Amino acid sequence: MSEETNLKEASDTLRDKVMYALKSVYDPEIPVDIYELGLIYEISVHPVNNVYILMTLTSPNCPAAESIPAEVEASIKKIEGVNDVNVEITFDPPYSQDMMSEAAKLELGFL
Repeated sequence: MSEETNLKEASDTLRDKVMYALKSVYDPEIPVDIYELGLIYEISVHPVNNVYILMTLTSPNCPAAESIPAEVEASIKKIEGVNDVNVEITFDPPYSQDMMSEAAKLELGFL
């Protein structure tokens, strides 16, 4: 295997671990994890295992606006090998229920 292939596999594995960690974070008012809710717009793993998350909240006035991003950062930092975590909040595009996974819609009674 080439060095590039090994780096790609390591990155995919770390990305999978990040995704799994994100599924452990819940909006305190909704019984579905933030990944299934569709709040995660981007997961990037950069060289030296720096992780970048671009996410949104269910609304700009979300009462958990400070706690959710902090919990996201903390859950990713627990992953062995992660160097640095940058969580960025955006409201573009605005969140809508269409962003939820089928599982989330089912759990919340939208299907």
